[in-house]
Parts: sequence; C-alpha cells; structure tokens
Amino acid sequence: MEGKIVISVASGKGGTGKTTVAVNLALSLDNKRIQFLDCDVEEPNAHIFLKPKIVHAQSIGIPVPQVNEEKCTFCGRCAQVCLYNAIAVVKKKVLIFPELCHGCGGCSLLCPEKAIKEVNKPIGVLEEGKTDSIQLIQGKLNIGEMMAPPLIRAVKKAANNNLITIIDVSPGTSCPVIEAVKDSDFCILVTEPTPFGLNDLILAVEVLRKIKIPFGVVINRADVGDKKVEKYCKKERIPILMRIPMDREIAISYSNGIPIVEGKPDYKEKFKELYKEIKTMVLK
Repeated sequence: MEGKIVISVASGKGGTGKTTVAVNLALSLDNKRIQFLDCDVEEPNAHIFLKPKIVHAQSIGIPVPQVNEEKCTFCGRCAQVCLYNAIAVVKKKVLIFPELCHGCGGCSLLCPEKAIKEVNKPIGVLEEGKTDSIQLIQGKLNIGEMMAPPLIRAVKKAANNNLITIIDVSPGTSCPVIEAVKDSDFCILVTEPTPFGLNDLILAVEVLRKIKIPFGVVINRADVGDKKVEKYCKKERIPILMRIPMDREIAISYSNGIPIVEGKPDYKEKFKELYKEIKTMVLK
C-alpha cells in the first residue's frame, strides 16, 4: 500500500504556499521512491525547486471537429449535441469555436452525413524529468489555452502507479482542481490565517467532502492573521496537520529557489512526520 499512496496538495486560493508544501514533502522522503506530478499546468513551478533534468517531452492535444461542407446538409445536429456551444450552424455555414471544444467526439459520431472528422489541436506539453530521488512529470498549458483537464489527465496517465505520488494541484475549486485530486488517497489543503484564506478553505472543504476524498489542513504563515481558520477546523473536526510560521529565512530561501528543507534542514523531520501522520490516516 505504501508504494501506491497518492497525496494531492491543494488550496482554495493562490499564494498560500501549496507548491512549497508539496515540494518539501517530496524532498523529505529521500529514502523512498517518489514521483511528483505538477498538475498546476497553467503555472507549473515545482521544477524551480526540484531542478530536474528533463529527459522526455511530448505535445498533448485534443480532437476538435473539422467540417466537410460539401457533405454537410447544415441540419444542425452537431450544434444540438454539443453541450459546450463549440459549434453553431448559421445560414448554411458551420462555425467551429475550438477554444470551447472539450474533444468529446459527439458531433462527429452523431453527424448523419459523416461530414465531420476530428483533427488534433495542441493544448500543451507534457515533460518528464529526474532528480537523484524524484521523478517529475509536469504539464505546461499553452498560453491562452483554457482546456486544462485533458493535459492534467495526460500527466496522471503518464504516472507510475507503484510509486509514492505527490500531486501539486492548481489553486481554486474549479474543474482542473477536481481532475487533479480525483483518485487521491489523501489531500492536503494549504491555507493561511486570513479572511480570504478561510473563505476559500471552506469552498475547498466542500468540494473534497462532495467527492469523498479524506483531507487535512496545513496552515502556512500560522503566526500572522487571526485564529478563525483554527476555530473553523476545530468546529468541523478537520485535522490540522502542520503549522509553518512566518519566517524571513524561509522567504529568502524561497525567493532564491531553495526549498525549506535545504535552507532549514530541521524541517525535513517535520515533513517526514507529516507524511507518517497522513499514511496512518490513509491506512486506518
């Protein structure tokens, strides 16, 4: 079971220290086989701290429709079946909006004249890299592209299911977050003791409870702000797994691309204890 444990690290809002927690957790488990999936595909930055050697890269795309208007009778069936309004039929013209297409293939499947074929539309790049102890798989979404979930699925599909897996999830509670945390054994929610941190933590908790993934909270910059986050967690019986104080040395190390466990080695044991606590909760 240990080799297959999957821990996702998420946050209701950006800037709470989610990637910091994910990276330092991975680096603390240096006597284990680890893979790190950077599923924050709109802004992947774990590589800044892990410093891997990229050994493989491939383009990832989704199938979008292309209409042969010589065959098309402009019946409008394709527009009717598209749930995302990526196709419109007007005045004997079929308009395709690739940025709205989810690549489901319904339009080509149900076209009565077989006038639609699918062509590949690149949405981003999947990269695989290695450090001494960690395998990194990351997705980089093309600038201006909105369709993150297919790239996240590609990152997760490339993973080795026999390794301990740490997933860095994009901030928020939207579709990319759900795609990234889905099938995790446990999710760490990283928050900060501020009104915005509490508001977005509550939203994230609602999502994880809905999809039935066990979770706990790490409070970053724990000694600033107020105590409302701790009161909320106590009221909702949410375990607070770790508190990281506001620390100038940590901030300086972070700005130089140096992980906490390298800048302040005593934190390695703290992150190891975090993993042990999560492992106990998962195996319970």
